[in-house]
Amino acid sequence: MTAEPTTRVLKADAEAIGAAARCLAAGGLAAFPTETVYGLGADAGNGEAVARLYAAKGRPAFNPLIAHVPDLAAARRLAHFDAAAERLAAAFWPGPLTLVLPKRDDCGLADLALAGLDSVAVRVPAHPVARELLLAFAKPIVAPSANRSGHVSPTSAAHVLSDLRGRIDLVIDGGPCAVGVESSIVACLGEPAWLRPGGVAREAIERVLGQPLSEQRLPEDAAPLAPGMLASHYAPKAKLRLDAENVRAGEALLAFGPAPGAGQASLTLNLSPRGDLVEAAANLFSHLRALDASGAPAIAVMKVPREGLGEAINDRLARAAAPRG
Repeated sequence: MTAEPTTRVLKADAEAIGAAARCLAAGGLAAFPTETVYGLGADAGNGEAVARLYAAKGRPAFNPLIAHVPDLAAARRLAHFDAAAERLAAAFWPGPLTLVLPKRDDCGLADLALAGLDSVAVRVPAHPVARELLLAFAKPIVAPSANRSGHVSPTSAAHVLSDLRGRIDLVIDGGPCAVGVESSIVACLGEPAWLRPGGVAREAIERVLGQPLSEQRLPEDAAPLAPGMLASHYAPKAKLRLDAENVRAGEALLAFGPAPGAGQASLTLNLSPRGDLVEAAANLFSHLRALDASGAPAIAVMKVPREGLGEAINDRLARAAAPRG
């Protein structure tokens, strides 16, 4: 009888960093915290490891992965930077911004990680555990969110284990993630284009560029340029009813700010009772997971303002509410 695969959980320290680096070097999968969400790491240059990552997540093979590196110098070895990309990197790295750039022919990344594209998505994370792991491993690490594809993204080690226990090799437990939504993504493949809202507000990016970002719209059935561009994503089992002004029988409630109808809900969790969008972003995925786990067939979601991080929150909620085929 074959033993069930196990997933080691290590508290974040130097020993855990070393163990994760050795795991990645051997073609394994190691989840680790970033400032946005927990990432599922694999050696970006190892096609078999990347294939295992896709299999563990059940991730569509046409959805490209973000290469994480420790600094701008490492990023320049993967991609060509124009003036706009240089300004954005100087302003927001390390931090929750991913840039999609023309890849270098000698970047060394597995084709599967790039989903066959001539561009590469690159990020320099700010989380100390992520940075220490990148320095210890000394090569790029692809690290999509450490969850089953389409499920709610993980902001704690427990979230990772609930989706991926037995499917990956280890998890570094570095506590909850501070930002709580994935990185913003900007393409610099010509005029800078806005691909995905996330941890850096569009307004801040446009201030640095001194110009508006264009909108990247994909033709139907086209492969996405970056993660998070599929219409149905971040999907709980329960049906989401957005911009709810009341609570219907049997519904759970995802509240924001004052919640006068909370007493009628089967369960209520508030993204931010004081109406703070940063707090709301940090709580978004964990609250969605908890409400979904309650067994409620539907979740009423109160309106969340769309400015700043609210754009990313609303983007995730819209994807979670999208019909699933």
